[in-house]
Amino acid sequence: MPSILFVCLHRPDRSPSQRFRFEQYINYLNEQGFETKFSFLLNPKDDKKFYAPGNYFNKFIILIKGFAKRIHETFFAKKPDIVFVQRESFMLGTSFFERKFSKHSKLIFDFDDSIWMQNVSAANKKLGFLKNADKTKDIIKTAHLIIAGNQYLANYALQFNSNVIIIPTTIDTLQYTVKPETVKDKVTIGWSGSFTTIQHFEFALEALKELKRRYENKIDFLVIGDANYRNEELGIKGIGWNAATELADLHGMDIGIMPLPDDEWAKGKCGLKGLQYMAAGIPTIMSPVGVNSEIIKDGENGFLAGTTEEWVEKLSILIDSAELRNKFAINGRKEVENKYSIDANKEKYTAAMQLVLRKN
Repeated sequence: MPSILFVCLHRPDRSPSQRFRFEQYINYLNEQGFETKFSFLLNPKDDKKFYAPGNYFNKFIILIKGFAKRIHETFFAKKPDIVFVQRESFMLGTSFFERKFSKHSKLIFDFDDSIWMQNVSAANKKLGFLKNADKTKDIIKTAHLIIAGNQYLANYALQFNSNVIIIPTTIDTLQYTVKPETVKDKVTIGWSGSFTTIQHFEFALEALKELKRRYENKIDFLVIGDANYRNEELGIKGIGWNAATELADLHGMDIGIMPLPDDEWAKGKCGLKGLQYMAAGIPTIMSPVGVNSEIIKDGENGFLAGTTEEWVEKLSILIDSAELRNKFAINGRKEVENKYSIDANKEKYTAAMQLVLRKN
């Protein structure tokens, strides 16, 4: 039975990137005859310390613990047939562990963001000098197979390694059920993300303020993922992300939005927020950046909006038309089922594992 070691930073069901890239395929891979093991570095207690401001002594201890764990895996533990690294195996700017993994196992590297660009969490800005923008390139060079989340990322990887395939970020459509039909006095425009991406929501603020002036009490707004976010003018009090209530919280939206800046980092995004909305039967509007323009067929399964004027125009159309919202809900769900669901992509994962095992 071939064995796979999944290597990442976060515990199961903690990181959206891990959840929607590989965690939801582990049971399927087990059913297909693979033996799987999950290796992460940050437990819940260490997670809070590592992403809190300051606490540098505690962070140093966490790094030492993580380093020791990876040393054990690379030098002393039983060697798996495949090591699957999602984004990185260690949080500092070294590809040392990936290079060691690749000496004794087939190394698969999976990524879903433009992570070759320097991006440090706000709480760890002072530790930014420990990061290394070239790390991603180095991992790609040493990997036996690279799985990219979209063509933009694949094009980057192909500069350094010809063994690249694309598997999109996917949704479990059995878990993500369509929101029930309800009769409401207001149309709720919603956004889901995290405290690190709340600035993306604010790209739509001018449009939302104009809509509030036009529609007044006929609309309201919902922000999920940053419990500290407030906007008094729009009456927004953010709510925190909660795995237990994630779907119910999304179902509170009548329209889901995914605004993005048109920059190199955003072009690497894999459209997760929009795909979550669409899978849940929520009519969706996204910025025409990167893969979003592939996911949304403008006017058929959702809208694309670039400028403030386009956001105002297209949101107004959806606010005024329950019929169009229903059309987008149905067609958006079908798009996810056909192209961005587990069922539509699971065989690609087994094929990737089998492919890399055949490599010399």
